[in-house]
Amino acid sequence: MSEQSPQGIPQISSKKLGVVGAGAGIVLALVVAIGLVSRASSSTQLKDWTEAQTIPTVSITVPADSQSKATLDLPGQLSAYSQAQIYARASGYLKSWKVDIGDHVKAGQVIAEIETPDLDQQLAQAKADMANTQAALTLAKATASRWKALPADATSPQEVDEKNSALAAQLAQLKSAQANVDRLQTLQKFKYITAPFDGIVTARNTDIGALINANGSSSNGLPLFEISDTRKLRVSVNVPQSDVAGIKVGTEATLTTPTHQGQTFTAKVSAFSQSVNANAGTTLVQFEVNNTDGLLLPGGFVNASIDQHSTPAAARLQVPSSALLFDKNGLRVATVDQNNHVVFKTITIARDAGKFIVVGSGLAATDRVISNPPDGLAAGDSVKIATAPKPDTKA
Repeated sequence: MSEQSPQGIPQISSKKLGVVGAGAGIVLALVVAIGLVSRASSSTQLKDWTEAQTIPTVSITVPADSQSKATLDLPGQLSAYSQAQIYARASGYLKSWKVDIGDHVKAGQVIAEIETPDLDQQLAQAKADMANTQAALTLAKATASRWKALPADATSPQEVDEKNSALAAQLAQLKSAQANVDRLQTLQKFKYITAPFDGIVTARNTDIGALINANGSSSNGLPLFEISDTRKLRVSVNVPQSDVAGIKVGTEATLTTPTHQGQTFTAKVSAFSQSVNANAGTTLVQFEVNNTDGLLLPGGFVNASIDQHSTPAAARLQVPSSALLFDKNGLRVATVDQNNHVVFKTITIARDAGKFIVVGSGLAATDRVISNPPDGLAAGDSVKIATAPKPDTKA
């Protein structure tokens, strides 16, 4: 009895089943192939992304022309053009003082008086001694005249010579006594302490009743007064050795001070120390500034922007100080070529301006300099250039 298929179900031959199986195999193979290709592509993309992440991103700058701003900014200290510490030449006690700190004085003006009892007594004694010597001289003159008037046979030449010698001795003693009186009178004038020049009293270290020593100071060892002429001030600036050549006598500097925000003062070079400080590598340069208005105070600090119009034309390119690299190969900067590869260039410094340095040689105006080279950067390394931030226009 033959087998029959259930009613309603179509019969599929073995040939058709083989075709269907082959088609499914092909589809499966395609799926596997596509998966392998996709995986390989993803692996390549991951590798490229990883390599891209290892390339450092740097900021670059183009060397600027420093000719438009040939200035050197350095700190300086103000001092009075003339300054004197006033000491006493006479011993005693301070009787009175006439001026205090901040007072203006004129040359020769009495600023204090010393009571000198010891000196007064010495002068009185010296005057008495001189009067005694004067009386002895008068007697010696009379005696010599009498002996000279005697007949030659009434006295001997020896006795006449003795009287004349006594007269000469009294004359010498009178001169000595007079000199001593003059000395003490001169010292007595020192009881009045006077100002040596026009100026301002900047210190007073004594008071009424204080013991004053003739060696100059008061009982506390300090000068009695200090007077400064502040109508003109000196400005002391230590200039780096590499920048001194660009400064001459008469070179101008613009001074600014925190005390007077927004106000500037003009000073001119008046002198050089003509030597280099071995420890600091600087030369002391002295400026002078007019201060008749009294706005600047001696002892204060200022910022001096010094004009350097004599900077050589070849040394006008400036780059940030952060771009400098100093190692066994010397002083260098890292630049980026047209293929974004690192190229190191050896340079020399013409002038150090603090945040910037002026390059003497080794750099071109078209070079792209890395502003702050990262550690481990090597020649030939690939770098990415950071996009310059847009300026903030918000108030």
